[in-house]
Amino acid sequence: MGSRYWLWLGARLVVAGVILVWAASYVGTGSGEKELQKTVDAMKKVRTFRAVYAGNAGVQHNELLFEIDCDRNILHRQQHYVSTNPPNEMRNDELMVGAHSYNRNPDGSWQDAKYSYQAGSAQWVCSSLAQGTENNVLPPIVTMIKRGIIQEGDKKTVNGVRCREWKVTMKGGFNGLEHDTVCLGLEDHLPYEMTVDWDNSRSTFSDFNAPVRIDVPEVAVQPVNAAGGSN
Repeated sequence: MGSRYWLWLGARLVVAGVILVWAASYVGTGSGEKELQKTVDAMKKVRTFRAVYAGNAGVQHNELLFEIDCDRNILHRQQHYVSTNPPNEMRNDELMVGAHSYNRNPDGSWQDAKYSYQAGSAQWVCSSLAQGTENNVLPPIVTMIKRGIIQEGDKKTVNGVRCREWKVTMKGGFNGLEHDTVCLGLEDHLPYEMTVDWDNSRSTFSDFNAPVRIDVPEVAVQPVNAAGGSN
């Protein structure tokens, strides 16, 4: 009886030790949260960037391009959606200068858009960056800090920039748990890549605070304040 008790107790201690090691691998000293908070602070200083997204949600393949210039209050968005069931394809090329929207014609010219959504304007995105809130273009770092179990990954290179990958298990995702990754610059802490498992997507981010060349209609070239923005 005595030997069986000690064997049982020893097994319980081993299991408890494994659980503690597993928990420590997720929680650690909070270094993941600290690194992601550095990213939130770094993004507050971003004035220009480019984002490219590709993902597969069920029968639909989605591709998006965002180019944003906060100083000129310009947002350029290209969208390409392909559905296999039913077969369908849609392309859209939109430009917002201040509060005014333009759509690109097949011949490459621009025409006034019928509708303009301020929630998707450069002013809205840039304001959210400055305030440290999320904008549906750059990775949802604040949500990752609040809801994520963060693990340190390996270093890698994305678009010529060295970054460290962080594995984030998001509680309360579409399938209970959502597994994301985000690669943060080793020097500037900015995000250069994000993957999301539920939509099999990969996003890359580049040209932070670098000149972004955007083809702007001549009629839209005007002072930022006159376009409805402010700096």
